[in-house]
Amino acid sequence: MATPKVSVARRKYPDIFYEDPEPVEDNMQQLPAIIKLIRLLVRYYRDADDAFLDGGGFIAYDRNDGNRRVSPDLYIAFGVDGKQIFNTGNYFLWEVGKPPDFSMEVASDSTAANDLGFKRELYAELGITEYWRFDPTGGERYGEALVGERLVDGEYRAYELHTADDGSVWSRSEVLDLQFHWLPWASEIADAFDIRDPRTGKTIDMEVLEREARLAAEARERELREAHLAAEARERELLAEIKRLRALQGE
Repeated sequence: MATPKVSVARRKYPDIFYEDPEPVEDNMQQLPAIIKLIRLLVRYYRDADDAFLDGGGFIAYDRNDGNRRVSPDLYIAFGVDGKQIFNTGNYFLWEVGKPPDFSMEVASDSTAANDLGFKRELYAELGITEYWRFDPTGGERYGEALVGERLVDGEYRAYELHTADDGSVWSRSEVLDLQFHWLPWASEIADAFDIRDPRTGKTIDMEVLEREARLAAEARERELREAHLAAEARERELLAEIKRLRALQGE
């Protein structure tokens, strides 16, 4: 018996023209930091069913003009159907029904002016709650190594910067409840930024956290095993004591 063919419903994209964007020629200036930050956050939110994280993808915001779209280095949306967005191939604002909650740009020579001007204004207009910028040079391109802004009454207002005991400069994201750190001593671009849990001060690198969790679980297992062995030993002692008492009573 022949296997029936299954009709797969394909999404119908808007009948609009999409112009391929020009590639960024100096993306090597930003790519290592982008990859690290995305990797950390992807691992952090990998079990969140209502979160969607994308790096380098498009946010399309005009259903009548496909070229009115923007590509943050990283953006995150909460309270959305991440699988559905992934299957559509783009973040179509009019379909998702809400803007992302967080956007991030990492500076390069060719993108810095756009990040500080057009994109900042557009993200505010779209209603993206937080906008973060990272400059691996320490401020040569953005004027600041690290800045996070929150949308208040339609305008972005910067979060306060702090200096940690280790000399890193940091600020806290209210949306993500995480701390972003710039490490001025880093010699490699990929190591210039870190993301830490504000409660512990530790990096959210999930490889580290998973190793710590595994070691903690192994320690707990050893404790339970030792407790079980101690209980068995105590039971043997009690049985021996009962046997001894019964022997005394029989004399």
